[in-house]
Amino acid sequence: MIFDQYWWFIIPGLLLGLYAQFKLSSTYGHFSRVPTNRGLSGADAAREILDSSGLHEVDIHEVPGHLTDHYDPTKKALFLSSENFHGQTLAAVGVAAHEAGHALQHAASYAPLKIRMALVPVTNIASKAVFGIMILGMVMHFSKLALIGVLAFGVITLFQLITLPVEYDASRRAKAQLFSLGLIDAQERSGVSKVLGAAAMTYVAAMVSALMTFLHFAMMLRGDDRD
Repeated sequence: MIFDQYWWFIIPGLLLGLYAQFKLSSTYGHFSRVPTNRGLSGADAAREILDSSGLHEVDIHEVPGHLTDHYDPTKKALFLSSENFHGQTLAAVGVAAHEAGHALQHAASYAPLKIRMALVPVTNIASKAVFGIMILGMVMHFSKLALIGVLAFGVITLFQLITLPVEYDASRRAKAQLFSLGLIDAQERSGVSKVLGAAAMTYVAAMVSALMTFLHFAMMLRGDDRD
């Protein structure tokens, strides 16, 4: 059965996810209207952080979309959404600095980042096939197929778990660089921390959601085996 007595396992992740998105939207929205005292844009702050660490070869590109900011380790480049590339706000500087933090991790061979990079190919495959495999296996009472699906979702859960230290460390590096380089002052530090904290909450929510969904399917498989 697809719907069973274990359905409530998905509720914590769902509620936390909704809260995290609300928190990020409200916090980012507020600080995207608070200008930086130095008039730096997100791209300016990221460039200074990268250059100060000797990462002159890491390019910064503008990309469309809302909060589409990311660091691509395969291209060794930062991609900032237009609002954060050009924005001269605490939100823009905080997000851009966070992505620069990933570049610093890459340069330092930060172990969790290396593990996450290694997991990307298999996680992409698992994400595309996992639900179809599990549901087909459970509907047909084919326990071996369902087990493969549960194990595949375990890979996704592992990816979300390893993402947490990667994201928190990138934010830690970002805040340290922003302050040590004088890109933000003591009064602005709290605002940047709130933006990065709200963003980090979305990763916590994703991890909890993945873990609870994994447990949900594992319990379904266990119950199916007992029938």
